[in-house]
Amino acid sequence: MVNSIGALDALSAYGRARGVADGVAGNAAPSSVGDIPASSGFGDLVAGAVSQVGGALSKAESASLAQVAGKGDLIDVATAIGAAETALDTMVAVRDRVVNAYNDIMRMQI
Repeated sequence: MVNSIGALDALSAYGRARGVADGVAGNAAPSSVGDIPASSGFGDLVAGAVSQVGGALSKAESASLAQVAGKGDLIDVATAIGAAETALDTMVAVRDRVVNAYNDIMRMQI
């Protein structure tokens, strides 16, 4: 199955996922790509994205454990799991695009 996601689609999906994950975590999401500091590179961007996905997954896990213990709300669990799933799907889509771009570069003739 071929994944036909464009670069702008991936960027907008990442922005939506980041907004959902930050909304769950209580942090404010940047309004645009221009809010990223000029000194941060691609590695910092990826590290931040992985950190946010890990945070969303951790929040979903803790919400699930609280629900099992009888101290949580089912709506909070569903929201946290949805945010984690969206963040993870976006991260996988971005990774796939980066790998495809790398493969395209490697196939170029010099």
